[in-house]
Amino acid sequence: MNEDKIKGQWKQLAGKLKTKWGKLTENDLKVAEGDREYLAGKVQERYGIAKEEAKKQVEEFGRKL
Repeated sequence: MNEDKIKGQWKQLAGKLKTKWGKLTENDLKVAEGDREYLAGKVQERYGIAKEEAKKQVEEFGRKL
């Protein structure tokens, strides 16, 4: 899914993101608002995984949409 579409549908996507990564806070999602780099950083931080793994998970999530 491209960046413009993600930003346009962010509220709907935030629910799906919260389902996938329940440790993300509402504030994390509000600040991320379509920013994949920020989102990957928060996934990395909240789940204690490597940066590349977090980026991979976020990219895979985006492709499935």
